[in-house]
Amino acid sequence: MVPVETPKVRTSSPRPWWLSLTLRISVPAAIVAAWWIGSAAGLIPPEILAGPPSVWTAGVELTQSGELAAFAAASFQRAAVGVTLGVLIGLVCGALAGLYALGEELIDATMQINRAIPFLALVPLFIAWFGIDEGFKIVLIAVATVSPMYAYTYLGVRNVDRKMVEAARSYGLTGPALIFGAILPSALPSILMALRICLSISITGLIAAEQIGTREGIGYLATMAQEYNRTDYMVLCVALYALLGLAFDAVVRVIEKTAMPWRGQVANR
Repeated sequence: MVPVETPKVRTSSPRPWWLSLTLRISVPAAIVAAWWIGSAAGLIPPEILAGPPSVWTAGVELTQSGELAAFAAASFQRAAVGVTLGVLIGLVCGALAGLYALGEELIDATMQINRAIPFLALVPLFIAWFGIDEGFKIVLIAVATVSPMYAYTYLGVRNVDRKMVEAARSYGLTGPALIFGAILPSALPSILMALRICLSISITGLIAAEQIGTREGIGYLATMAQEYNRTDYMVLCVALYALLGLAFDAVVRVIEKTAMPWRGQVANR
C-alpha cells in the first residue's frame, strides 16, 4: 500500500519592512536623481523646469510665510468633503441597483448618463447654478467621484456568490442583516477599489475647481505661478498634488489592511 504523503503547503514569508520601503521609493528616487543631475548639468533649463533645489527653496519660503499649510489644508478640505459626498451617493445607489431589480431600473440609466458625460464639461453649467464659491468646487468633485463608486459597488454586489447568500440565509440572516453582514462585506474588495479610483479622480476635479474663483488652495498657487512664470512654484504645486494623492492612497491601504487582513497573504513574495 502506497503511503499517503502530506501535501506541501506553500507559504510566503513577509518581506522585511525596510526592504519593501526601499523598493517602493527606488524608482521615484531614481527619477528625482536624474532630474537633479540634469538640472545641475544645465541639460534642463530652469525656465523650462526648475531644479529640485529651487523647488525646495520655494517650499521653504511658503512654509515660513504660513501660506503652504493654509493652501494645502484648503485643498484637502475641498477634496475630502467632495469625495465623501460623492462616495456616499455612489455607494448607496450602487448597492440599491445591485440588490434590487427596481433599484436598477430607477437608478442605472441616470448613472450611465452621468458616467458618459465628462465632468469637466459640466463646469460652465455648475458655475451658472452654484457660482464660483465653495459649493461649486465640492459639487464638481462629488459628481466626478459618483460614477466609479456606483459602477464598482454595483458590480461587486452583483458578483457576490449566490451560494454564499443562500448559506447566510440558512443561518437566519435576512433583510438588513443579510445585506450588511454578508453581501456588502463580500463586495468590499470592489468597493475599496472604487474608493481608490475616486480619490485619484478627485485630484483632477480639485485641480479644475481651484482654477476658478479661488483665493486659497494649491490650484490658486499654481495659477499665480503660471501668471508670473515661476516654474519652481509650478513644480511645487505638482508635488503637493502628488503628496495629497499619496495621502489618500495611504488611507485606503490602512482600510484594506484593517477590513481585509487576508489579502496581503495572496501576493507572491
